[in-house]
Amino acid sequence: MTAFRMDHVGVTVQDLDRAIAFFEALGFEMEGRSEVGGPWADRVNGLDGTRVDMAMMSPPGVGGTKLELSRFISPEPVGEMARPVNSFGFSHVCYQVDDVGAVVARARDAGYGLVRQLVNYEDIYRLAYIRGPEGLLVEVAQAL
Repeated sequence: MTAFRMDHVGVTVQDLDRAIAFFEALGFEMEGRSEVGGPWADRVNGLDGTRVDMAMMSPPGVGGTKLELSRFISPEPVGEMARPVNSFGFSHVCYQVDDVGAVVARARDAGYGLVRQLVNYEDIYRLAYIRGPEGLLVEVAQAL
């Protein structure tokens, strides 16, 4: 059997700079930013005329699943922003952190708030959902 390891999660946004600022407020670091496009991008995305401004963001610490933030220049992005958590499809990403309170404080200081509140889940995790620009939803979990 082939082994799988999560490398990155792709997130399409309208305002790449705001999305980068949100994830930097949570502690992520930008690995790089570039504009991509051309025949290979058309083939892999299944779209014609693909041009994308993208940034690769790494979570703090060693390893961890990266985030590929993409702003489509062409073709125009479609869909709905700020979908509720019970919508079909991917709803959020979750990162385990050492100090959930510190991450929540950094997010608040940068102007981002909790969906509701920080909770204790059965004395196993402290959990929080943080809502970012364009409805982006990140869960942070601290093992207890």
